[in-house]
Amino acid sequence: QVQLVESGGGLVQAGGSLRLSCAFSGRGFGRTFSNYAMGWFRQAPGKEREFVAGLNWSGDSTYYTDSVKGRFTISRDNAKNTVYLQMNDLKPDDAASYYCHAYRLAGDAEVTYWGKGTLDTVSS
Repeated sequence: QVQLVESGGGLVQAGGSLRLSCAFSGRGFGRTFSNYAMGWFRQAPGKEREFVAGLNWSGDSTYYTDSVKGRFTISRDNAKNTVYLQMNDLKPDDAASYYCHAYRLAGDAEVTYWGKGTLDTVSS
């Protein structure tokens, strides 16, 4: 099994910064961190979960939703089995629970795992 544990959430004023971390742990075939593309999603109260940022196994390809481009940076350290989300210039609309996501293809099947989330609150 794979476990994803997020940390780094909290309360911050608008314009401030937070850095989220997601620690990946897994054992056995196909459960190596570098086998997985990683991403961050978020869900605000009363809204659907949405994609925020993602990167491939090596970290040299990154993807962002338009609303966070230029403010958020996703990165990974394969030696530490950790993915990060640096969030700068936070806005009240960024307030949500943030979830770490791991994804890989196993043949024709998609293998995905989710963390339990970390809550970020942005005060105006």
